[in-house]
Amino acid sequence: MRGNLAKREPEVLAYWDEIDIYRKLREQGAGREKFVLHDGPPYANGVIHIGHAVNKVLKDIIVKSRTLSGYDAPYVPGWDCHGLPIEHEIEKIHGRQESRRDPKAFRRLCRDYAAAQIDSQRDDFIRLGVVGDWENPYLTMAPETEANIVRALGRILDKGHLYYGLMPVYWCSDCGSALAEAEVEYQDKTSPAVDVRFEAVDGGELARRMGSADGDGPVYAVIWTTTPWTLPASQAVALHPDLEYVLVKRDTGEGSERLVLVADLLETAMARYGGGDYEVVGRSRGDALEGLALRHPFYDRVVPCILGEHVTIEAGTGLVHTAPGHGQEDFAVGRQYDLEVDNPVGPDGCFVAGTEFFAGEYVFKANDHVADVLRERGALVHLEKYDHSYPHCWRHKTPIIFRATAQWFISMDDHGLRDAVLKQIDDVAFHPDWGRERIRGMVANRPDWCISRQRYWGSPIAFYIHKDTGELHPDMPALLERIAQKMETGGGIDAWFDLDDATLLGEDADQYRKVTDTLDVWFDSGVTHDSVLRTRDELQRPADLYLEGSDQHRGWFQSSIMTGVAITGRAPYKGVLTHGFTVDAQGRKMSKSRGNVVAPQKVINTLGADILRLWVSATDYRAEMSISDEILKRVADSYRRMRNTARYLLGNLADFDPARDAVPVDDMLALDRWALAEGQALQHEILDSYERYGFHVMYQRLHHFCIVEMGGFYLDVLKDRLYTTPKDGIARRSAQTAMYHILEALVRWLAPVLTFTAEEIWRNMPGERNESVLLNTWYTDWPGARLDETDRDGAYWDRIIEVRQVVMRTLEAVRNAGDIGAGLDAEVIVYCDDPWLSDLRGLGEELRFLFITSGARAHPMSERPEGLEPSGLEGVYVAVTRSDNEKCVRCWHRRPDVGLNADHPEICGRCVENVDGSGEVRRFA
Repeated sequence: MRGNLAKREPEVLAYWDEIDIYRKLREQGAGREKFVLHDGPPYANGVIHIGHAVNKVLKDIIVKSRTLSGYDAPYVPGWDCHGLPIEHEIEKIHGRQESRRDPKAFRRLCRDYAAAQIDSQRDDFIRLGVVGDWENPYLTMAPETEANIVRALGRILDKGHLYYGLMPVYWCSDCGSALAEAEVEYQDKTSPAVDVRFEAVDGGELARRMGSADGDGPVYAVIWTTTPWTLPASQAVALHPDLEYVLVKRDTGEGSERLVLVADLLETAMARYGGGDYEVVGRSRGDALEGLALRHPFYDRVVPCILGEHVTIEAGTGLVHTAPGHGQEDFAVGRQYDLEVDNPVGPDGCFVAGTEFFAGEYVFKANDHVADVLRERGALVHLEKYDHSYPHCWRHKTPIIFRATAQWFISMDDHGLRDAVLKQIDDVAFHPDWGRERIRGMVANRPDWCISRQRYWGSPIAFYIHKDTGELHPDMPALLERIAQKMETGGGIDAWFDLDDATLLGEDADQYRKVTDTLDVWFDSGVTHDSVLRTRDELQRPADLYLEGSDQHRGWFQSSIMTGVAITGRAPYKGVLTHGFTVDAQGRKMSKSRGNVVAPQKVINTLGADILRLWVSATDYRAEMSISDEILKRVADSYRRMRNTARYLLGNLADFDPARDAVPVDDMLALDRWALAEGQALQHEILDSYERYGFHVMYQRLHHFCIVEMGGFYLDVLKDRLYTTPKDGIARRSAQTAMYHILEALVRWLAPVLTFTAEEIWRNMPGERNESVLLNTWYTDWPGARLDETDRDGAYWDRIIEVRQVVMRTLEAVRNAGDIGAGLDAEVIVYCDDPWLSDLRGLGEELRFLFITSGARAHPMSERPEGLEPSGLEGVYVAVTRSDNEKCVRCWHRRPDVGLNADHPEICGRCVENVDGSGEVRRFA
């Protein structure tokens, strides 16, 4: 029953390898309708974790179930190979400066490292039982894929969605590069929060606009920020046009001053400033202050009051200093007001030379210096520590900055890409369906996509730009194809970086410069619909399904649909399925420090991959997926029960040849026809669950079938018939026929999930069969099972099972009291009225076989003796007595005719018939 999976599973893998299972699947699927699940590429770095296992097993379940449904369902695994994490690993191994000395050698080290990581991860994925084209995966670092990535870039350029411009981007000073939104994670950070005075150039005009005639004291607009280091780049102060602002007069101890604050935050702001007496001397909406001039707090610069919908009253003062070089919202509102985009911060995160007061200082360390300068100039109203969520580099775990740099962008709006993507999202099937609104919200609010990176290890932005005008070479589309061809045949990305510009540009070469930026890795993986699906004959675009974790709404799902719509006008996928993250039994994120990490390799080597696969199927992937050693032990128990069902069926089919021994359905016993009908009904449910990706529903129903309908009822009842009736008699062969058909279906139901176990079952089943369970479709050779007037109907058997359950509970109670040893020591009388009475009496002598007792009768309720306890089933009472008859040594029933036959003094009459006669006749059970 334990299966010894850790040892047996590798034997199955060796067998699949021997018969070349993937090739056979493709040969068999030729000409069928395709179902393409496109593999979202895992990153080629590090050993696989439990999240990888969940992802790959879910994909494998879907591909195998679709194959069983009659589709040609290829699975081409892939890997994402470029980008910072691999660069980071090489720098750790060889040193940052040494690694950068020779870019070509550095790229070679990155390529070799990624290849080794792929080999390691591939072995683990194969060990999980995932069947795919492991010999020919797609790699974003393969020369042909790198060339196709450049071609995809050219198609997006040709559609007009690409531009080069200055815009604030996420910037990691440790990486020395721009970051994609998906490369940013939010962590808690403590920052200095400052309230800063911006003095009105004309205080009287500001006061008049706010309806104040009181001219006592200077007038200041007070901003609040948690990034003081951005104040050197400040170009304006933004207010919300519809909010109410107040002019507050207060005494500073050195005279009066008037402060502009949003009305909703007045009390909290004044409490922050130390309380004291203050008076509201003016009020106005924000739009009344537009255009007023303010003095920068420490530079000789006049900045305007502007209006912006991004201003909120969640915290601060309701006035926001605006630095278009350091924020997306600031940049957007700055464009409306034609503000200067000033970025005094270099790629190392330090203020550039010439920055007054702060040149050479690292921005976060400069915060204290900024506060000192504000204090010296009387511009600092208040300073305190502020805890908040702040964007960090996901690789370095360090705070990032917003920094305006010249980068390559995909425009979301200039050619209607955003609206087109949103329209396509409506046509995609999302599982679960909340995924649609999640990605819609992200696309609707996202900025233009910065696709350029300042790195060595990545697909190139293979453009030539005029040195004076900054314009792309006019023949760029044709040049891109020539570049792609050289990459395809001449070493991939190195072909671009090594390319002699004169080879392509001729005498124009000295007028143009080569772009050395690389593409965001999300672009690499995002265009695999074009670089992989479009180019491989066994695949197709759009794919039927993309499947990844729920974080990929902001990652791969989004980069794929944006590039897909940009290139082809439609989404690259028909459906999207997302799964949750893995957590421990208490719902906590897994971490080595907590000691709650569950390594898939350990599970495989101890319990077996099928246990891990069963856990994946049994868990509702739509939410967080809890896993622990205790949870896996419970899954292993469930596995053993399901395995034991198959083992029982196999054990009792050892002498069964379906071609010779199968019983026609009309000659089968009623209970066997019921079992076949149950099996067929269950198959409809299971196939529907697979179709709808409801694997946990499929698991629950299949587990229930094995444990309750089969193990708890049908197979339990069959034991007597299988072991006591003549070997070739109708009673036994009827049971074997039903079991054979059920097993033929069961092994296929199990195959997508318990893939190793199903293969083991398949190789031990009777009858002619092909090389692997995976080379089949769902079972269709059911022998026309039906429930007719002889069998009654399904509701009849449901009632029989209900009565049987209360009988079994009563027997258990009597057994626990010590009155009997086993059910066959007992005789049972069931007191009830119709429909129970006629149901039970209709079974005649065979009722005892259903109850597994030595005697069983049904009497009307009117004969029920006084004092008989209720059974728990309304209208049914059960009386149990110990049988006084002798025990038959062959069937263990206690019967009055034991010993009546002189030739067989120790067995009962029916056993005599089964041994020396033509065999007993069974009609029902």
